[in-house]
Amino acid sequence: MSSLINTTENGAVIHIDAAIIGAGFAGLYALKKMRDELGLTALAFDKAGGVGGTWYWNRYPGALSDSESHVYCYSWDKDLLQEWDFKTKYVPQSEVLRYLESVAQRHDLLKDIRLNTGITAAAFDEAQQRWIVRTDAGETYSAKYLIAAVGLLSATNLPKIDGMDSFAGKIYHTSRWPEGVELAGKRVGVVGNGSTGVQVITAIAPVVGHLTVFQRSPQYSVPVGNGPLSEADMAEIKASYPKIWDGVKNSSLAFGFEESTRPLASVSPEERTRIFDKAWAKGGGFRFMFETFGDIATDEDANKAAQDYIRGKIDSIVHDPETARKLKPKDLHAKRPLCDSGYYQTFNRDNVELVHIGETPIKAITPKGVLTADGVEHELDILIFATGFDAVDGNYKRMDLRGRDGVTIQDHWKDGPSGYLSVLTAQFPNMFMVLGPNGPFTNLPPTIETEVEWISKTIDYMEKNKVAAIEATPEAEAEWTQTCHDIASQTLFPKADSWIFGANIPGKKRTIYFYMGGLKAFRETIEDVAADTYRGFVLEPQKQGVLVD
Repeated sequence: MSSLINTTENGAVIHIDAAIIGAGFAGLYALKKMRDELGLTALAFDKAGGVGGTWYWNRYPGALSDSESHVYCYSWDKDLLQEWDFKTKYVPQSEVLRYLESVAQRHDLLKDIRLNTGITAAAFDEAQQRWIVRTDAGETYSAKYLIAAVGLLSATNLPKIDGMDSFAGKIYHTSRWPEGVELAGKRVGVVGNGSTGVQVITAIAPVVGHLTVFQRSPQYSVPVGNGPLSEADMAEIKASYPKIWDGVKNSSLAFGFEESTRPLASVSPEERTRIFDKAWAKGGGFRFMFETFGDIATDEDANKAAQDYIRGKIDSIVHDPETARKLKPKDLHAKRPLCDSGYYQTFNRDNVELVHIGETPIKAITPKGVLTADGVEHELDILIFATGFDAVDGNYKRMDLRGRDGVTIQDHWKDGPSGYLSVLTAQFPNMFMVLGPNGPFTNLPPTIETEVEWISKTIDYMEKNKVAAIEATPEAEAEWTQTCHDIASQTLFPKADSWIFGANIPGKKRTIYFYMGGLKAFRETIEDVAADTYRGFVLEPQKQGVLVD
């Protein structure tokens, strides 16, 4: 099969079967499926200088997956599962990147990946039933299929604060961390204390001269429980992989543990404490919320018990009562669960200061540092924004994407992003999305595999049955969105201000972004839809007179 690394001459259009945006977990697997299994001409594009997706960019100190290593990988490469030895229970950024680079090399994917190449625009040509794709290198491609593997958490969210341009020091965002940042002995500020903030704060505190943490809202966090994996540990994991992956794919969260169905009220207060203590010692944010009891995410009384337990831990860990007060959340424990490597203990250090900007907001950034509403100017050499991402639809809206009748993705999603089964959206035929809107709220690699495999089977069906285009109907998309809303409403998650509902982006409509029915139910649903001749989709035949490549 020939490589597609050629150039456009004299403005010519390069014709391919599939254009893939992104070269992370989703993009690499999509390229493998399109090229090697379906025999299509496929090309992946990524603006990064290497493969890895979000793990290429997020190189900040302390960057770590909060999924356990042995399930934060592909299940489809059986040989690699047996060959790869994870070193720690949770996988750091450098090893995720090394793993994905290894996958690209062993499957000879690099020859069909255009690195340092961003997609600036893509428009659906209704006459030709193809996507016209333009890159920032000035090339133009025509592709029957457009596969958006742009990542769930990759569109950087940098707050707009008065005076940012005046700061005399250095400003960094964790998702675009450059090489060679020198933090030793510096006065450093960190804005944000979500999953990324907790990691970077804990990692840099022992290194910097002084650390000022600008906390936007207090967080419930539990120990990550990270540690080395021995040869014996890995041998046991490798021998158990068939059972492990079967459990992952037939679970709700896909994190590789058995999710509890036990109601909190079914045990005594003493037994409840024992169960929480065991989970705290073992570690893992998702384990604490979902392996202990089955109703922490759905019942307010059960949730309050988890809140109280973590608040009690904060009081016992943090020496200064006022700092402990600021660190203790008062809302529901209903955001994406966090875990850490000593976050609360960090505030016992003499060189760490906590500023609760929920109580004393940032007024401006000055040449010397950060001015808060109480009149204090916090002098800094370096300011780090750990302020997360414009999740789910952020990367789509940063491209010029146009579907039928020239409708832009910005207009199409003006009331919030939506997708039917998270893989297609009305008015954008043949634009397959991996981790699109209203997909499962899970450990991501298993969901990525599920969606890429469904997309591949669908494209195979289209090729064999001479289907030119597939498009979600507005009715099916609206019904699926309502299903996602109804399921989410049975949980406590919508009652918390969280990025999983768009609450972290000023002006962004707060809406449902995920399907919370679990991976097993999602897999059953999409397979049932396909078996029912793609119920909820319009399959369009090849138009007369259209040239078929």
